Amino acid sequence: MTITHDSLQALIQQGGMLQTHPREPLAAAAEALGYVVFDVDCSRAKSKSAVLRAIASAVDYPEFFGSNLDALLDCLTATVLDAQRPGALVLLVGINAEEPGVGEHVDDILTTFSDAAEYVRDNGRALAFVQVDGGAALND
Repeated sequence: MTITHDSLQALIQQGGMLQTHPREPLAAAAEALGYVVFDVDCSRAKSKSAVLRAIASAVDYPEFFGSNLDALLDCLTATVLDAQRPGALVLLVGINAEEPGVGEHVDDILTTFSDAAEYVRDNGRALAFVQVDGGAALND
């Protein structure tokens, strides 16, 4: 099945976790909707807190960000709801589930993203996110 630009836009507008797609078509579809696209390079993260810091850094959240899941939820919802955009797409690049300090936390991090997407949706915006293979270079 071929995924079209319009069908990608529809998926992004629904928000939540997207199935893996190449970065460029996703980013193009999100940008065409007026969404902000955040590339989060998690490829060097060796711990949960390092993944959380990479996310906070990519979405330009303040340095006082507390590296925990509650802070991540606040970061994601505030970033989307305070923006002058209808939504956001977060590309989580290279989360290494095989890394001992990361792997056991991936499900909790993704659940927090899902919770944020639901909250944002309830407030009239969209937050979509997707895990992108670490082999895909940012800004390709």
